[in-house]
Amino acid sequence: MGKATGFLEIERHDRKYAPVAERIQDFKEFVIPLSEDDTRDQAARCMNCGIPYCHGTGAVAPGTPGCPVNNQIPDFNDLVYGGNWEEASRNLHSTNNFPEFTGRICPAPCEASCTLNIDDNPVTIKTIECAIVDRAWDNGWVKPELAPKKSGRSVAVVGAGPAGMAAAQQLARAGHDVHVYEKFQKAGGLLRYGIPDFKMEKHIIDRRVTQMEAEGVTFHYGAAVGGGTPGAIDPKELLAKYDAVALTGGAEFARDLPIPGRELAGIHFAMDFLPQQNRRVGNEALGDQPDILATGKHVVVIGGGDTGSDCIGTSFRQGAKSVTQIEIMTAPPERENKGLTWPNWPMKMRTSSSQAEGARREFAVLTQTFTGADGRVEKLNCVKVDETFKPIPGSEFTLQADLVLLAMGFVHPVHDGLLKSLGVELDPRGNVKANTSDYQTSLPKVFSAGDMRRGQSLVVWAIREGRLCARAIDQALMGSTTLPK
Repeated sequence: MGKATGFLEIERHDRKYAPVAERIQDFKEFVIPLSEDDTRDQAARCMNCGIPYCHGTGAVAPGTPGCPVNNQIPDFNDLVYGGNWEEASRNLHSTNNFPEFTGRICPAPCEASCTLNIDDNPVTIKTIECAIVDRAWDNGWVKPELAPKKSGRSVAVVGAGPAGMAAAQQLARAGHDVHVYEKFQKAGGLLRYGIPDFKMEKHIIDRRVTQMEAEGVTFHYGAAVGGGTPGAIDPKELLAKYDAVALTGGAEFARDLPIPGRELAGIHFAMDFLPQQNRRVGNEALGDQPDILATGKHVVVIGGGDTGSDCIGTSFRQGAKSVTQIEIMTAPPERENKGLTWPNWPMKMRTSSSQAEGARREFAVLTQTFTGADGRVEKLNCVKVDETFKPIPGSEFTLQADLVLLAMGFVHPVHDGLLKSLGVELDPRGNVKANTSDYQTSLPKVFSAGDMRRGQSLVVWAIREGRLCARAIDQALMGSTTLPK
């Protein structure tokens, strides 16, 4: 513990945002880092608790407190307070392959479970984490970690999202010949084709890919696996060619809203809208898809989660006339009951940076029909609902909409193609069935991790599962493993 009285003497002070009028002019990151002295002061606030809920217990199950990747948070806080940034980077990377991802887009359950959060003043763990890894890159401390010897075994990883990237990096460091098959033109999964650039610029992913390639990972882009896509690779070819196959794709089957008027033009899934803008920023071709743009339109986003917020921020940057976000859930309380919720993740009102850019938010709203003219959407016909989602008589109203974005979450991975071609067993929720002890599917030498196995989740869980899946594969191939849990 660096400063025993730090939490008593120093107030919480976090990163600031560039002004709204300035930041909506482009798609660049707009978070303003703390100075070195301020970051050191924030690290000094860590209490080094006897039971540090910020780490360790989060990996047990979703909803339990702490960090899913088991970041040793009190340790790296103490190292930052002492000015030993390089050792802090080593400590951070010992549990998390990509802390620059989580330091930007993780919701930080570690801060919710911080003991100082009892008083609404948790340590700025996410900010400190991001500062450590950004300094590590700036100083050249992040280098390829080559395996001391090759194993003679080969592994195919299907999907280059955070779970696939974490699994591939760990397997390469164990000495295996790792080949990653990605259907898109670049690696990153939803980090690249879902998360807007204003939340994480894509050179952040590119430099990790360069590191992984130097460690021996081979990326195959534009390489869809499974039937249903022209030129797709037969997954049985991978089974014949490699000693093990890891399925690490996403949960891409979006939840729809099958109500009257759904067929009208101007109603799109969020994941048809967001990737287009990412490709524009990255100078990638959109293919034969028509442009989906919010420019000059009244936009309604259905769904109150992170994907909905990403749609809001993107719409404002494209020049939307107005953006309204509706959510079927009732408005959560402004402040949680600490005695009831801490150290678990609390249900309370949160306002994202995108929502703060001028979105109108409506809670307890059910959309009953879409209506329009000349085949295009013009209105949403809505009604207020009670706590049981039952419509409240007399509460009907309409919303003007030129563009409707459905951001209501994802049900499970897409079954057509890869999963049906392989014939892998699914769990009752429609995800690939595999346990968390060996990540083995119903098929010999086929493993699965990340959203494809657990369903829609957080980037930090994807990294965690990718690491554990790599360990399980190494154990299966070699009979033992030195990869960390």
